[in-house]
Amino acid sequence: MSIVIPAHDEGPLVRRSLEQMLRGAAPGEFEVVVVANGCSDDTAEQARAVPGVVVHEIAEGSKIAALNAGDAHARVLPRAYIDADVALSVSALRAMADELTGTSAPLAAAPRLIVDTSRSSLPVRCHSRVWAASAYRSRGHVGSGVYAVNAAGRERWETFPDVIADDRFVQLRFAPDERTTLADETFTVHAPRNMRALVRRGVRIELGNRQLPNDSAERDRGGLLGRVVRSPRLWLSFPFYVWGYAMPKLIARRRSAGPIAWDRDTSLREASRR
Repeated sequence: MSIVIPAHDEGPLVRRSLEQMLRGAAPGEFEVVVVANGCSDDTAEQARAVPGVVVHEIAEGSKIAALNAGDAHARVLPRAYIDADVALSVSALRAMADELTGTSAPLAAAPRLIVDTSRSSLPVRCHSRVWAASAYRSRGHVGSGVYAVNAAGRERWETFPDVIADDRFVQLRFAPDERTTLADETFTVHAPRNMRALVRRGVRIELGNRQLPNDSAERDRGGLLGRVVRSPRLWLSFPFYVWGYAMPKLIARRRSAGPIAWDRDTSLREASRR
């Protein structure tokens, strides 16, 4: 399997992620292509320090441009697309490769998502508990930092279009029964530290999703509310979820005519540098 990793000013964080995911991999087991895009730091040097990793640099600071450049250099299918700040193991990489080479039908796969809220405020932890029960997470969720496709699946699109939500774009290329979540394997992303950061990120996601075709057929249509009603442990968390869900939509509606800013939590990068 080939692995394409877009990286913009990730510094030591990308090296740590690469070392973790490739620990235990045999030489040449995976083709790993890191595309340092528009970097003003030592991202490329940090990635090159990991044995077996090929690094390409482009001047444009664009994740989409980096994904397309990575595709142009990668030679192996199946292919995984992984954000530079996620944590996953070589076991998860092998499981994705095995799943995707086991069929000739179009298929997308990803490990099960774990959201690390250990650094987050109580409202963010409450929001995350309810979001974990949503249909988006339970119906063939691929994305949020990791997704992979087999050869037939990669034929579903040519180059990545200029959209913000590349993972959602790919997920919508596949019907729910063409998407597999590997329940026995996981990857970890870090939740925002506070609700203000969560709302800022939610606005970007909402604006990005508006660039894509309407996917109302996969919406929960009240199912999440029913699951919350049947789960008393979620009752106190639900108001925080409503706030984190509704505010980005309201703000995005007012900002829809303007440019979309790429907002991310820089605390992980800063901690890696320290």
